[in-house]
Amino acid sequence: MMSKDSTKTTTPTLKCGNKDINLSHKVVMAILNITPDSFYDGGRNMTESSWLMKVEVALNEGAEIIDIGAISTRPGAFEVDEKEELTRLIPAIKSIVKRFPSCIISVDTYRSSVAEAVISEGALMINDISGGTFDPMIFNVVAKENIPYIAMHILGTPRNMQVNPTYRDVTKEVIGFLEQQTSEALKAGVEQIIWDPGFGFGKTIEHNYTLMNNLLSFKNSGYPLLVGISRKSMIYKLLNTNPAEALNGTTILNTIALLNGADILRVHDVKEAVEAVKIVSELKKTT
Repeated sequence: MMSKDSTKTTTPTLKCGNKDINLSHKVVMAILNITPDSFYDGGRNMTESSWLMKVEVALNEGAEIIDIGAISTRPGAFEVDEKEELTRLIPAIKSIVKRFPSCIISVDTYRSSVAEAVISEGALMINDISGGTFDPMIFNVVAKENIPYIAMHILGTPRNMQVNPTYRDVTKEVIGFLEQQTSEALKAGVEQIIWDPGFGFGKTIEHNYTLMNNLLSFKNSGYPLLVGISRKSMIYKLLNTNPAEALNGTTILNTIALLNGADILRVHDVKEAVEAVKIVSELKKTT
């Protein structure tokens, strides 16, 4: 586990309650969207039977973390209020914990009150698209429970993030943002931090591929690196297709991310991501 006095680490162990994730190997995080309007799988997992089936398949295919989101953060998405977010999240978490007690559940939220509620129901990780900028109190909640916190970069909000995003140097600015928010999280007592460059969150296609080329720059921080590019527009717009047809491009880009230092892949398609991990791991054995 990384302490707040550490600056670099090689193979950290994430402590998730009484469960551990050893990042000496690459980890696959499965996306579970319980929303009616997510860009790829909106509405697919809105019933208990559907989300339990999704989780079972993901775990059987090799996912180590299930990341549950109850608010669509696709470009242009409208905000869902806290009550609705919890109405969606709590039943899902309760049923997943009951059916799969060894499952490590992450919750994709930026609200401190929601984080506190879901942790009390069994969530063991918080994935914050705002890196603590939408609700800085989320740091205090995570610190109190001493669970891993994913700090992601975003420019603006989901509503406006893709309206002419502009940077002088996207890599430097994203790293600078993550360094600043990490500093704030450490001050609040957060000890386990994961970095996410935020592909697609206030970036053009060119920005996204620049970040992918420069992923190793993020590794200098010593913090584990999560990459989430699954079926995103940086793939399907480039290939003139759509999210449903973006699996091949996703697998290619996940492989590149692994080669460039990603520790965790956040994906819709677990089997293909696990295969990419196995191939890259074998490749690295021979170098």
